[in-house]
Order: sequence, then C-alpha cells, then structure tokens
Amino acid sequence: MSLKRCAFLFPGQGAQYVGMGRSWFDAYPCVREIFEQADDILKSNLSKTIFDGPESVLTETKVAQPAIFVTSYAILTALQHLFDLPTPVCTAGLSLGEYTALTAAGVMPFEIALPLVSLRGSLMHTACEETQGTMLVILGLLDDQVREMVDDLQLPSDLWCANFNCPGQVVVSGTRKGIAAAEEAAKARGARRTLPLQVHGAFHSGLMRQAEEALAKALAEVPLSMSDIRVVMNVTGQCAESESQIRSLMARQVTSSVLWHQCVKTCEAQEVTCFLEIGCGKTLTGLNKRIGIQIPTMSIESTDDLKSLEAVFT
Repeated sequence: MSLKRCAFLFPGQGAQYVGMGRSWFDAYPCVREIFEQADDILKSNLSKTIFDGPESVLTETKVAQPAIFVTSYAILTALQHLFDLPTPVCTAGLSLGEYTALTAAGVMPFEIALPLVSLRGSLMHTACEETQGTMLVILGLLDDQVREMVDDLQLPSDLWCANFNCPGQVVVSGTRKGIAAAEEAAKARGARRTLPLQVHGAFHSGLMRQAEEALAKALAEVPLSMSDIRVVMNVTGQCAESESQIRSLMARQVTSSVLWHQCVKTCEAQEVTCFLEIGCGKTLTGLNKRIGIQIPTMSIESTDDLKSLEAVFT
C-alpha cells in the first residue's frame, strides 16, 4: 500500500469514550504536550475527563467536542513525530471532525481551533437544552427517498435530513414530533430498520439556528489561511475554495446536512491511494466499506494500530 497520495479522515461526536488517547499519552511526550496545552488553553482539566471520565460528563456536547478534537490532533501529532508521514492530498472530517481536518491541513493552528471547537460545543449544548430535539437513523432507503419523505411530511420546523453517511444510511434530525413522523413514514416506505440515536439534541437541523448565528460571529474574527492541502467540506461535499467560503460553511454546517458520502467520493476523486482515519473509533473506516471504496483504509486509534503503519514504512 502506498501512502504517497493519502486522504486523512477525522471522526466526529459520538466516537468518544473514556480513556481514548491514553496509550498515546503514556507513550509519547509530544502527545502529553498537546493535552497539557489543551488544558492550559481551555483553563480546565479536559485531559482528566478524557482519561478518567465520568462518561456522563465526557458525552456532554460541550465536553465531547473539544475532547475528540484534542485526541485526534494529538494522535496525528504522534504519527508525524514517529514517521516520515507524507503530506495528505486532502483531509475531511465528519461534522466536528471537519475542525480537525482544517487544522491538519494548516488552515488554522491548534491554539486557534481549540477555543473555536469549545465554543461550538457550548453553543450546540445550549441549543440542545433549549430545543429538546433528537435524531433517527434510517437504514435501507436511498438518499433521494429520504429527502422526498421529509419534503412530503411538510414539517419544516420539526424535521430535517442531518447526515447522508453512506448508501442506505441516512440520519434525520428534529423535534420529537418530527422524528416520530419520520419513523412511521420511513417504515411505510420500506426502510429496513430505524434506530433512535442516544444524542443530546437535534444536530444539523434548524433547531441549531441560534448556535449557527453565534458561531458565525466568532468565525468572522478567526484568522484562516488557504493551504495546498485540499479540505473537503461537509455542507457541499466539495473542496473548499476560499477563506470566506470556509467561514460560511463552518457556520452553516451546524444546521445543514452532512454530505459524508459525497465528501469521501470527492477525496477519492483526488486520485488518492489510501485513506487514513485518525482518532477515536473506527466508524469512518466502516462507512468507507459501505460506500464501496476499493482502495485501502487504515484506522489509527491506539498505539496498537502502529503495527500496520510500521509495515508500510519498513
């Protein structure tokens, strides 16, 4: 397998678990520095929550988002320290992971990105508390079938398409009224299965509008710089073209559908020879299989996964 033309992928919220990143922290000083820097920047003991929990705190949106971002970036830092890791052709991240993708591409530095991620998490946490929404996975329907279903239900203030993850897996988001209607309609249209998600609120829906508006104001003040590394954005499923577009898409992402299937296909179209999923969990590797990606995808989650990379570099 060749890493010369690689795409880096980064996980989003939901991938967190107590103890993630611990093996890297124990083994590599460069990783410890990242976690210590994060604690200093946020003026909190985030690293203790990541390593020791409790899980109930780690899964809170305002905690989970910076926790996943820091862990993913720390693992990337370790890989760059250990190997002559090639510069990626492109990067992409699922929802929150887009911030890691932008940081990995050099669009914004870690010390700028982390407070922004923390703000995003806090704003979305507040929106969740105020709106009491939820989410539902629909399995076995095509993207267009779910879009049509949502349109036909005519619940513009209660139901939205949230994530197009892979063929046959779409997530909808909204109020409990909207989700109940979607579950019934999906089954009537022949969905193989519907699964309620254990989430804090209705992410990627109109119920996050207040968070989007506040985040847009913060993004207007954040220095960004375009990079030779292409970043594929969730809202469009295409590569970012300008700093102003990135700011707009980062804010809109909070209320817009995540076109993950399209993001992966856009990465593939950059003639990459492999995908490298960096961070907690192996969700994106699994989605690549369901999308039908034929080139290799490697997941680097713990130090045990280094053996697969060592085989490439030796």
